[in-house]
Amino acid sequence: MKKEMTAEEYLNRIMTEEVKEDCPVRRTLELLSGKWRTHIIYELCKHKSMRFGEIKKVYPHITNTMLTNTLRDLESMGIVHREQFNEIPPHVEYSLTKKGKELLPVFFELAKWGENNLTEN
Repeated sequence: MKKEMTAEEYLNRIMTEEVKEDCPVRRTLELLSGKWRTHIIYELCKHKSMRFGEIKKVYPHITNTMLTNTLRDLESMGIVHREQFNEIPPHVEYSLTKKGKELLPVFFELAKWGENNLTEN
């Protein structure tokens, strides 16, 4: 996709062309799919790094297994960096990679959309 393409040009393109399996939007939505992925990425956007327990405190309803699996998935995709500290006591910290930090504008656009389109009840 051309970087200088406007949203209107992109909309026209996807409405007139056949959408392919390797479409960047489809691949991005696949990366962000799952109940907890976007939540964890968003939380890591707000912090330089976080320990497992800190993430768990923010999302107490996620199971340890699900949190572990989600962090591993995001790490394998190059979104999250896992750093193990071999000191006493040993611990692990998670942070966003450069690729993960590039999702910040996506969250910014979601925030703008939410402010403009979601009303509080």
